[in-house]
Amino acid sequence: MKLLNKQNDAVYYLKDGTTTEIIYGGAAGGGKSALGCLWLIECCQIYPGSRWLMGRSKLKTLKDTTLKTFFELTAKLDLNSQYNFNAQSNTITWANGSEIILKDLFLYPSDPEFDSLGSLEITGAFIDECNQLVYKAWQIVKSRIRFKLKEFGLVPKLLGTCNPAKNWTYKQFYVPYKKKELKQSKRFVQALPTDNPHLPESYLNSLLELDKNSKQRLYYGNWEYDDDPSTLIGYDAIVDYWNGNHVQEGEKTFLTIDVARKGKDKTVFRIWRGWVCVERYAMAVSLLDDIVKVAKEFQAKYGISHSRTIADEDGVGGGVVDFLRCEGFVNNSKALNGENYENLKSQCSILMAKQIHSRKAMERCHDTNIIDIVSEEMEQIKIKDIDKDGRLGIVPKDKIKEIIGRSPDDWDSIMMRYYFELVETEFYFD
Repeated sequence: MKLLNKQNDAVYYLKDGTTTEIIYGGAAGGGKSALGCLWLIECCQIYPGSRWLMGRSKLKTLKDTTLKTFFELTAKLDLNSQYNFNAQSNTITWANGSEIILKDLFLYPSDPEFDSLGSLEITGAFIDECNQLVYKAWQIVKSRIRFKLKEFGLVPKLLGTCNPAKNWTYKQFYVPYKKKELKQSKRFVQALPTDNPHLPESYLNSLLELDKNSKQRLYYGNWEYDDDPSTLIGYDAIVDYWNGNHVQEGEKTFLTIDVARKGKDKTVFRIWRGWVCVERYAMAVSLLDDIVKVAKEFQAKYGISHSRTIADEDGVGGGVVDFLRCEGFVNNSKALNGENYENLKSQCSILMAKQIHSRKAMERCHDTNIIDIVSEEMEQIKIKDIDKDGRLGIVPKDKIKEIIGRSPDDWDSIMMRYYFELVETEFYFD
């Protein structure tokens, strides 16, 4: 069976002696599932008695999609008589003793550590649409690849296919690939629909007729766009947040402080003139006296009153509020003005996100590292349980930590700016 040029590129890495993790795809129509299935078929034939994993986020979806591709390919290759599929055990057993085990890799609350994979030993793995998994699932599967590797003279191989997504696939593979900083053990092969000459013209046209985000992702392979409907700040709006002068500085100046808790996170200060952040400062070490000292210096420098200063009141922040006698922000407190939000943090996050998305807030910054860090956090500000009725909430902080690998401290110092828009106090209307 003749492969596409991009598929051949991926096969080279699947057969070398150094690559252990490969991400293939990054758009629609690049032959992602076919590549993974053909690789497993070949490996099962070449290495008798080997054991392989075919996985996806949900087992039902795996059977409805990837497994059907597997059956179609084995039929074309006239191999159906060489294996047996047991739908009860979800195992494909070949005549030479090789096996392919189908696995559900979704993060279930009942198994947060993926203990169900604990006793599994495999020779290699193919995960279709791996962007739908959490990074821990990818890592756990990788740790299980050791079965008969020495016997066959192989190195561990984990193949993942996906469409563009702003999650761990973006951070761990795409960004280092674009910066030419990808480790030798990792490879990324981008395949676009235009790389596949077998696709009908009507299919390509249908991709071009999609909405802007979907077209950028699935036709052009642009990883900077997110197709999640719960996302509150679009990519273009995030770019605009850092560029131009579309928002004029206001007369009133505010100081927002996200205070570190238990020494694990950094403390972040932001100074606002109206809806323009004119300065940001972060402290790696956040002792109470140090935080208060820096806050007072900013208040003096910019002429900011205590009543226009707000600090996260949880944990150490309570001491900062007491010493400064400033406004205190309690994340889980009741939403203001009787509005339909889960808590104050959700209220300020959603409304501030809308302010940014509407190009009514911006930040002056020329540090590309800070821009990348904050932009990454903004991309993860999403509505929680978007399909459910009830009070509006945002995806919790611990879930964002799982995706970006750190605490989203910068966003907290940004969203608190909206607090002053909600409170009706004398200083605000003077």
